[in-house]
Amino acid sequence: MNSVAVTVDWDHPTDPRPGPRLEHVRTYVASGGADGHLWHGVPTLLLTTLDRATGRTVRTPLIYGEDVGLHLVVAAASGAPQHPAWYLNLTAHPEVRLQVGADVFAARARTATPAERETYWEAMTALWPLFDDHQAAAWPRELPLVIIER
Repeated sequence: MNSVAVTVDWDHPTDPRPGPRLEHVRTYVASGGADGHLWHGVPTLLLTTLDRATGRTVRTPLIYGEDVGLHLVVAAASGAPQHPAWYLNLTAHPEVRLQVGADVFAARARTATPAERETYWEAMTALWPLFDDHQAAAWPRELPLVIIER
């Protein structure tokens, strides 16, 4: 069987549907991260994943934490009973792109181990206390904590 190289268009992702998240992404991108990196007092990044069904790239704004070169995000989906699409995408295709402020780079994402989740969960809920509320609403779904490395 011949393998076919797939070209991924990381530079032209699909953005969120019209609404506050789309406006956040547009402001972030248009300003090179100068406006939009801080949202409601917390840092946000733009995560671009490869859609597992369509093969198109999709961009999502997310609150993030950091630890020595790692970017940490929570697949909260506001406490919905199912994982968000961006999380399912990166579990299928862990190669992602991040924009953190003005810095845009390729990275690899993975779900934190149980020990890593325990280590980082408190820091993430200190950053955004609603993550605890989202976890309670999503129960029995455990909100995945994702570690992203360059």
